[in-house]
Amino acid sequence: MEENELCGVLLVNKPLGCTSHDVVGRVRKLYHLRRVGHTGTLDPMAEGLLVVLVGRAAKAAEYLTAGEKEYEATIRFGLTSDTEDATGEVQETGKPIPSQEEIEAILPRFRGSILQTPPMYSALKVNGKKLVDLARKGEVVERAPRPVEISKLEIEPTSDPSLYRLFARVSAGTYIRTLCADLGEALGCGAIMDSLKRTKVDSFTLDSAKTLDDLEQMSDEERASSLLPLECLFSDLPSLCLGTFHEKLIRSGCKVLTKKLESSAANLAPDTRVRILDGQGNFFALGEVEESEEGPVLKAIKTFLL
Repeated sequence: MEENELCGVLLVNKPLGCTSHDVVGRVRKLYHLRRVGHTGTLDPMAEGLLVVLVGRAAKAAEYLTAGEKEYEATIRFGLTSDTEDATGEVQETGKPIPSQEEIEAILPRFRGSILQTPPMYSALKVNGKKLVDLARKGEVVERAPRPVEISKLEIEPTSDPSLYRLFARVSAGTYIRTLCADLGEALGCGAIMDSLKRTKVDSFTLDSAKTLDDLEQMSDEERASSLLPLECLFSDLPSLCLGTFHEKLIRSGCKVLTKKLESSAANLAPDTRVRILDGQGNFFALGEVEESEEGPVLKAIKTFLL
């Protein structure tokens, strides 16, 4: 199966214990491809939805807008950890475990737009160095709080008074383990993230994902049919269908005045990104509108299908 014959989006249910890079490596072998990427890393202790980009779809990663993600986690109160989760150096705080009512009362403080300080054990860089590398050396550096959005935050008790299930819908860049640690700090007892599962990324859901074992048991044809079309990555963008003449111009790298295209293009503001379709309605490029002396023009910023 040649690389130029295969392109799409693969939803993978990542198991515990492996890295996102491990998943990409196994997908490369299964699809006989070199170009495979993913959107949104999951730590080894996390499981759940990983959106994998196969073949030419890997070129789309840099143009994807950061959307919301949904998680199911377990949070354990009365503990702290240098990694903010169960994989680190865990210590008991000796503080009383709060009641469900006390925990529920603190949640509104963490809903909506908040500032969150990234953890030391993260891949973020400060002065060109990864925070996690510094943390492993015992170093702690100043990190600026960053705005994040938490549109859903709920808890559910378990049979263990110190352990709760946590359900969250958050913006990209939100750390669930930091959220757990911050909840524990606000309650004065400490808390760590005990487990994590990602259930949704944008419009993609875990229910639609395949396990690596599922994929390994498929034929090449079945694996190919498991790919979603590349266009689904940009389903929230407006689309423009071009006639043969303008399609050739766009494919050649030319810019086309939007007033010469279909009527819907006339109202597109500069900096608007669009899906560019050929005359048969097939997506072939990601486009952007920019201003020119003669008026708004459409250009292709990434062509996926030649």
